[in-house]
Amino acid sequence: MAEDAREHRDNQGGQGRSEYHGVPANALPLTASEDRQWATLAHFGGILGCVPSLLIFLIFRDRGPFTAQESKEALNFSLPPTIAAVLANILVFIPVVGNIFAVIATLIWIALTCYSVAAGIHVNRGQPHRYQFNLRWIK
Repeated sequence: MAEDAREHRDNQGGQGRSEYHGVPANALPLTASEDRQWATLAHFGGILGCVPSLLIFLIFRDRGPFTAQESKEALNFSLPPTIAAVLANILVFIPVVGNIFAVIATLIWIALTCYSVAAGIHVNRGQPHRYQFNLRWIK
């Protein structure tokens, strides 16, 4: 095995380059149906908070314009409620008022789920969706 690698290196003029060298592969653009699918999943991902839309935005923003637009919208919408829900879940451990924060965290999750599912259904039809209440922190 080591002899094969050494022999390969010697055949390349001793440059010490690996046989697996080359340029990184560029990702292909998304087809129209894939673009709509990932945009829809970015909105449906709001059920789990802001992480799914963040991942979709970071991975697919350069591959599909509809996905870039809708994942950014979903991320901007789901980020503040996710932060609020995390804080409410941390405050649940306060002895006297913990139950109030548990109810608040649950209500945040229910609202985020309802709005995300409605947006996902809208986007799945190929129409862009704008949340009525959105801070749009990410430009």
